[in-house]
Order: sequence, then structure tokens, then C-alpha cells
Amino acid sequence: MLLADNQLKSLLMLRIFAKIKKLFFLLCLLPLAAPLCSAAEQLDTTKYITIDEIKPGMQAYCLTAYKGTHVEKFNMEVLDVVRNVTPGRDAILVLGTDERFIRTGPVGGCSGSPVYIDDRLAGALAFGWTFSKDPLYGVTPIEYMLKVTEENPSQQQTGQTGFAFDFSVPIDFAEIDRQMSDSRPAIQHQASGIEPLPCPLIISGLPAGVIEQLNNSVQPFGFTAVAGIAASADTSEANNIKLEPGACLAVPLITGDITMEVVGTVTEVKDDKVYGFGHSFLGHGPVDFPMATGKVHTVVSNLLRSFKFASAIKIVGALTTDESAAVLGRIGAEAKMIPLTIKVDRYNDPEKRVYNCQVVNNRLLTPLIVRSALAGAALMLGSLPPDNMIEYKANINIFEAEPITFQNVSTVIGLDEMLSEGAGSVAILLNNPYKKVDIKSIDFDIRLISKNIASRIWSVDLSDTKVKAGQELKITAIVESPLAQKKKYHFTLKVPDDLTPGQYDLIVCGGYDYQEFLKDAAPYKFIPNSLDTLLEAMNNLLQVERDRLYCLLILPPAGVAVEKAELPDLPATKALVLLDAKRTLKTQPYLHWLEKDLKTGNIIIDKKVMKITVEQQ
Repeated sequence: MLLADNQLKSLLMLRIFAKIKKLFFLLCLLPLAAPLCSAAEQLDTTKYITIDEIKPGMQAYCLTAYKGTHVEKFNMEVLDVVRNVTPGRDAILVLGTDERFIRTGPVGGCSGSPVYIDDRLAGALAFGWTFSKDPLYGVTPIEYMLKVTEENPSQQQTGQTGFAFDFSVPIDFAEIDRQMSDSRPAIQHQASGIEPLPCPLIISGLPAGVIEQLNNSVQPFGFTAVAGIAASADTSEANNIKLEPGACLAVPLITGDITMEVVGTVTEVKDDKVYGFGHSFLGHGPVDFPMATGKVHTVVSNLLRSFKFASAIKIVGALTTDESAAVLGRIGAEAKMIPLTIKVDRYNDPEKRVYNCQVVNNRLLTPLIVRSALAGAALMLGSLPPDNMIEYKANINIFEAEPITFQNVSTVIGLDEMLSEGAGSVAILLNNPYKKVDIKSIDFDIRLISKNIASRIWSVDLSDTKVKAGQELKITAIVESPLAQKKKYHFTLKVPDDLTPGQYDLIVCGGYDYQEFLKDAAPYKFIPNSLDTLLEAMNNLLQVERDRLYCLLILPPAGVAVEKAELPDLPATKALVLLDAKRTLKTQPYLHWLEKDLKTGNIIIDKKVMKITVEQQ
């Protein structure tokens, strides 16, 4: 009997434990279930219509600015509610019945246009189909858009996405520039399938060729770059234009003498908060972009994709949040902008041009915009002739750090080197993995000349190929210019008193080969491991002048370089210990060489390597 009582008690305890476990499990689910129902519960159904209330065949209309700043009404019809159009996301399918919509088909720049059903806000025009002839749109439900808040915990972990450069090898600006051109963000669009409505990127102040190059870079972001015009609204009109549902929502990326602005539409305004687009801008979570009113000049009907031809009028706030369902901005907020000044002295322009601009502060977009602005300012009066020379100076000021300052010259290859060093420096600073860098200002001074200064080494003569330690070695280099003119340059190098007898390399070269020699001989000078060493590595690379002739006598290695520490006088026995491959610290023999250089005004594009023999005393 006692055993039976004990068994009964055990059974009761197991049942109680099971119920407690089940209750605990349900309690754990409540925080997950709450957000799913809270949006519908908190949604004001007198103002907003939920997706569950929408049926096929219902009449609808959208509000959008189709011309000027006036918001107009366009009739639409609900075709269906599409469940799981993307994982966990439903959408409303609508068809425009207004004659203007029928003529143009889906229109880029209508992203965010509010759609009303039963006179209640249902959502925003957000996506369509490439090559669609009918004005067929997908609508992002308003309940998804209103969930986008500045306090969303998921945003705190997102941050700004940027380029990922390899800093384990010496910095290479040409490679950085290539990566910027080839890199593609996570937003990828299918040519024949569903995609967010491309937002027009309206550009003024840049030549057509530069706009076309920029378009290739920004298309993966969901932008379509087109040439535009500056806003024509007067001051009184600009002050009267407000951000309201259906109004043009512009996001200026650069302002001033060169302008670029992404165009979309306002969906809803609640107090000082503005919701728009119905899809992401970049999808970066927390952002800091200017937010402006805009004016639609016209809608350009296009076989591939019609778009709003518009321009920004007045900055009235800032976008602060960028998520998949919408962008969120605050009226009165102020986005950080970077002053950009470009001075251009061009051979076929009687005056020196100055372009004053303000650029957004964004890890992905700022380098691309700076690159396009530099190219556009230099090419404003046409392409460069085949024989060209470019002199440029740059000053990138940084808060709480030394500036990046450099000057150089290039020839024949056009703007490539200036653009890769200028935009590449901005990209490296904003995308470094060590510490956030705030750029204070960017200044460029460019001089373009119709001249070819590429030269070759015609010959190199030595006073003697056999010398003794302590003697002077005299070198005469003859450089030939493009017009077959020859000029002599003289170097004198003293052979070290204690140099061991043997054969040694003597190199005479231009700036390109000198830079490659430095990267091979002392790669640690160009590989960063902190912000300070990054700035140092950039300056080491940018200070190599191309219009010089360099003469190098390569000496035997002595000592060792450990990471960035140079130990040139370390005894050979200790150097061998440090050079052990099993050690975790990066080590290499410390190379010695004698060096002289002369300014030539020409860019030498080849090199000569000779052998000299140091004889016994």
C-alpha cells in the first residue's frame, strides 16, 4: 500500500511538472507572438486598412506628384492579395486604371506613393516587373511600413554596410578602385522578375559619359542615373512645399555646383516622422541622409522603365532609418555632409573653375560620388586629348587625426591615377576596420595640360663597373622624351667603406618601378594594423613622386624587420632566430640600399638594372 501511495505521488508530481513546463513554454512564446498581433491591434483602422480586409476587385487610388509639386489622385483596382511574396511578407497587387498610368506603365520614382482602399491608407507602391507594359504594381502594406522605427533593436546591430578591403597586403589604389567598381551590394535585381521600383538618381553638373559610368556602379543599389537639371522653384514656393502623402521625396547625395538626388514619394507623415519608398533605400538600418522636398518636371515614358524626371528643392530633414519595408526620416533633423571643393585649371579653359559641393557621409556611396565629381569637373569641357598631363593636389582633412595630403602627376592614361588615389583614399578611410573616421573636408586642385611627358631610359653609363669600398661611383642616365629629345642626368653614389666584396645590383628607374621596389623591399611600410599605421601606410604610398628619376644601389640584407619594427644592426645569429618560420610575428630580412633621386619633369616608364663588382682592397 505504501508503494502504491509513493507511485501515485510520483505520477502526480510528473503531471504537475508537465503542466508547469507547458505553461513556461507558452509564457516564453508570448514575447514572440506579441509583435505579430500588436501592429494590427495598434493600427488605427479608421485611418488604415489591414491586408486581411482587402479583397480582389476593390477600387483603390494612389496619390503622387506627377508634374510639379501638386499631388494628384490616380485610380487603381485591386487585383489580389499575394501571400508570401517574399518570405514572411505579403503584398497587394494593384493595376493603374488612369490613362496616364496606362500610357507610361510602371514609373520609377513612384516608390512610396500611398495607396488608399475604402478611403483608408493600405500601403505604398513599391515594386513591379521589368518590361511590364501594364501599370502593374506591388504594394507594401502600411502595417509593415509603420513597424520601421528608430528604436528597432535589429537596427542597432546592422550599422552601415561598406566595402571590405584586404589590408593584409600592401595597399594598392588601383586594386581598391577596381574593387569599388566591381563590388555589388546585397540588393540584386532580376532582369525579368519582380523587383523594387528603381529610384531615379537625377544628376546635374556632370558630363554624359561620367553619368553613364556612375550608372553602372549604382544600378545594383536600385538606382537609375539620368541627367537632370537644378530645381527651379523660387524661395517663396520652396518654403511653402511640404512633405505630405504623395509628395516628391528627394534624397540629395551631393549638393552645390554638382547635384545628385534620389527620387521617391512620401507615403505617410506622423508628427515629424516621414515614411516613404515602400522598400529599402540601401537597407543599412541606421542611416544619415538629407531629406528634401522635390519637384517633378515630367514623367519620361520609357520602353524599359518610365521614370519621374525631378529635382530636389529644399532640404527639410534627414533620413534616419532604412529597412526593407520603408525609409523613415525626421523633419528638422540635419544630416552630416562633407564639404568637397574641386579646382580645375584646364588647357582649353581661359579661367580656373571652382566647384563647391557637399557630399553625404556614407561608406559605400561617398567614394563613388567623389570619384564621379572629380571626373566630371575635369571633363566638363570635353574629353582629354591622347597627349595629356594631369597635375593634382589633394587634401583630405580628418577629425582628430593628421590629414592625408598628396600631390602627383600622371600622363597619357587620363584621369585613372588621380581618381583611384582620390576616391580610393576616401574609401579606405571610411571603410577601415580599425576605427571610425570622420572626414572634415576634401579639397582637390587639378591642372590639365595637353602634353605627353612619358619618357624612357635611353642608356645608363657607369664611371666603372668595378669599384672598391669607399670609392665614388658616377652614373650618367640619358632619358628620351616623346619628341626624341634626350637629356642627361648625373648621380654620384659612395660605396660604403665596409661593403663586402662581391656583385651588386644598380637600378635606375622611374616612379612606378621605384614604388614596386619599395613594396617588395619593405612591404610592412604599406600594410596597416591600426588607424595610425593605416594613415602612415597611405602617406608612404602617396608620397612617391612619378616625375623623378631614381638611382638605387642594393646592399646585402642585414638585421631583420619584425612587423613594423626595423632592427637593421641586429647580429646575424639573433636575426636567424627571429627569422624562424615557426614564429607567429611577421619577420623578414631587413634590406639596405643607397638611394638618390632627381626631379625630371617627365614620367619614366621603364628601368635599367646593371651589375657592379666591389673588389678586394
